Amino acid sequence: MDGFRALIAAGATAVCCVVCAIWAFRSPSPPPPKKQQPIPSRCCVCASCGCCANTTFPSANGEMAVGGEMNKAPAPAPATTGASMMEQLVPEITTHALSYLDCTSLCRLSMTNSAMRRAANDDGAWKALYHKDFTAEQDTITPPNGWKAYYAATKAIMNVNAEFYNIIREGSLPAMSHFWLNSDYVKCVHATGELFTGYNAVMNSWGLLFNWGQDGGQGTDFQLRDVRARVLADVAWVNMKVHVDVDPGPFHVTNVYEFCNGRWHMVHHHSSLMADPAPHNLFG
Repeated sequence: MDGFRALIAAGATAVCCVVCAIWAFRSPSPPPPKKQQPIPSRCCVCASCGCCANTTFPSANGEMAVGGEMNKAPAPAPATTGASMMEQLVPEITTHALSYLDCTSLCRLSMTNSAMRRAANDDGAWKALYHKDFTAEQDTITPPNGWKAYYAATKAIMNVNAEFYNIIREGSLPAMSHFWLNSDYVKCVHATGELFTGYNAVMNSWGLLFNWGQDGGQGTDFQLRDVRARVLADVAWVNMKVHVDVDPGPFHVTNVYEFCNGRWHMVHHHSSLMADPAPHNLFG
């Protein structure tokens, strides 16, 4: 009898242990207590003095508590970029500012961003640059491809014209032969006033000029002044005053170029000695 009671007590104890284990696994664990933000020492947390009314406390979700209410922090205002500032300028002011840049600077500026590209490609800016670097005589013309393309074409002609006088300084007949267009309608008038027509006659005249003197014409120094260029499609001409160190006075010079086979060729050269200034009274 005692053994039977002991068996019943052991069974009851086992059942209680199983029930307690099941209850323990099914009960959720209590959440950890939230960590409260420290209260600044200047706030006494009283209801009467109101010292915390204008105090700002950070909250856990990134909001700001002001005077007991939760307000989101205002988003920072977007910074004004250089491009938008350029776009806000009056076009006349933009053109005037860009007129202080040279050709290389304008081209570099156009590669920065879209706003700078629009400003640097403005036709008025290139027109102002053309008048500053070349001449204001062509203010009334309207280039068919815009002032930027006209500036580039004029710059190319000025470089070709400067190359012509470098060839004369070097006294190189092969370079001069390559410089001229090989055609029967080319013409050359030297300072002596003699006219040469046709490619072969023109080259012979330059050969005689380069062989003049013991140095073969080399070392001649030129000073080009009042250079003016005009470009029309595949034809261009340049007028200037040329001062030569071996001649008595300056010359009026006109050079005409034709664009052929992908580059500019000279087709006409005319040089004449500048006349002495006329007297003040032509009849007295």
